[in-house]
Amino acid sequence: MNMLHGENCCIKCLGGIPYPSLIATILLYAGVALFCGCGHEALSGTVTILQNYFEVVRSPVDALDVFTMIDIIKYVIYGIASAFFVYGILLMVEGFFTSGAIKDLYGDFKITTCGRCVSAWFIMLTYIFMLAWLGVTAFTSLPVFIYFNIWNICQNATVLEGATLCLDPRQYGIVPIAEAKTVCAGSEKFYRMCESNELDMTFHLFICALAGAGAAVIAMIHYLMVLSANWAYVKDACRMQKYEDIKSKEEQELHDIHSTRSKERLNAYT
Repeated sequence: MNMLHGENCCIKCLGGIPYPSLIATILLYAGVALFCGCGHEALSGTVTILQNYFEVVRSPVDALDVFTMIDIIKYVIYGIASAFFVYGILLMVEGFFTSGAIKDLYGDFKITTCGRCVSAWFIMLTYIFMLAWLGVTAFTSLPVFIYFNIWNICQNATVLEGATLCLDPRQYGIVPIAEAKTVCAGSEKFYRMCESNELDMTFHLFICALAGAGAAVIAMIHYLMVLSANWAYVKDACRMQKYEDIKSKEEQELHDIHSTRSKERLNAYT
């Protein structure tokens, strides 16, 4: 008997898990971890490449140079990781409560107006975060494009001997126009950079970061579908709850009227 009760309790607990929200949360955590981890290491590799092969030095004064911008982006990555870790937990909790509100509609737990407002707030906030992640994905594609061009120049330089191919960071706004940090094919720095592990690793890390941002976008879309479905279910459940309350009230009134008439008839006979 105890074993049967334990199995029923386990099945009830498993049935109460909001699996769509769980899948979206796992996808969100995987995407954010991939973006933040790979993006952070790719930025560190970019600093190494700029310092070792392009001889770009950090500005001695508090100026907004490329290294300062990279440091700012790293702090933004730290904030993204922390914020979406908390947001994923909040969405999972909302999924649990919404599922409980639907399944236990006629129990002790009732759907309130505050609960519906919280669901609507999460829908709006998730939509804003989805647009933000679309912007992050577009921004992350820029270093992937830059490193693809560098990798392509390295490949063409090894295939076409005697070709005059150069890499100029001024084309991408990395260094000021007045500073000439060009690295051309045929120089020792160019071949060392093309054969180095830093270039290949940084390129692939940025690709992984782009994939992580795309996964976060998919997770946000998944969350929007889940939250919208929960909102529709909660809205229909609230209407059903109001209908049942009105029906119960009318039945109670009819019962009271019937009881009153029965008492009156009984008094008339006596």
